[in-house]
Amino acid sequence: MTSSLDPQLRRALADRIQYYRELGIYDFYRRDVAPAESLLHAATENHVSLREPMARKSAAVVVPSTDLFEGTADKPESGAADPLTALRLIREDIGDCTRCPLHKQGRKQIVFGVGNPRAELMFIGEAPGADEDQQGEPFVGRAGQLLNNMIKAMGLRREDVYIANIIKCRPPGNRTPEREECETCSPFLMRQIAVIQPKAIVALGAVAAKTLLAINAPMSDLRGRWYDFRGTRLAVTYHPAFLLRDPRQKKETWKDLQMVMKDLGLPLPESSAD
Repeated sequence: MTSSLDPQLRRALADRIQYYRELGIYDFYRRDVAPAESLLHAATENHVSLREPMARKSAAVVVPSTDLFEGTADKPESGAADPLTALRLIREDIGDCTRCPLHKQGRKQIVFGVGNPRAELMFIGEAPGADEDQQGEPFVGRAGQLLNNMIKAMGLRREDVYIANIIKCRPPGNRTPEREECETCSPFLMRQIAVIQPKAIVALGAVAAKTLLAINAPMSDLRGRWYDFRGTRLAVTYHPAFLLRDPRQKKETWKDLQMVMKDLGLPLPESSAD
């Protein structure tokens, strides 16, 4: 039986977790034989929302609670009068970013994010591609056109939602972003999420899902359920680029989007997404 932790110890452990997150360490593992890890589990027990099947399939502990990620008061956007201004301040803080090697590997420009700064729904993809790198806006190529169709099928417009990526620079050859790149860039995405405060987030693809949730699991396990991500509900579905390669999965993606629509109180249309 797990004993109750002293509040001061719980706060200390929460601060330690925040410290590791700021260093870019997202995964925490539980070992049954180590008392120290048992204390960490007890400290996070009231903050972690895991479905039982996922808990059995992955040892990673998701720590999405907002009180473990405080400390934004010193950020430039903390005193902004509105979300639009706050997002602009975050973009200015990024500057002409040289924080990871991608700035030397052919990127043309930073792709920050686009959409309604007060959006109830936010889509988060993997990384900019060639078209996005050229235009400076996420999801404007073929995958972006499919995402637009998905949004339209939900009864929304692209202008109603907010769209961003885990990283903001195109990896060379559109390769999968490396862990260092995700860890370096994702704190800016976290600040965008904190400003927008969407009611729901849809993680598009495995890279986005695994980075946000710190769960190393296949898409078949990640989809079809809600996750508590820093007080915001998060769902996982396939990336539009994957759907272009395997259109058979569009029906499964539509199921995921209908789950999101139901949660947001959006009417379910008769027709399915193309």
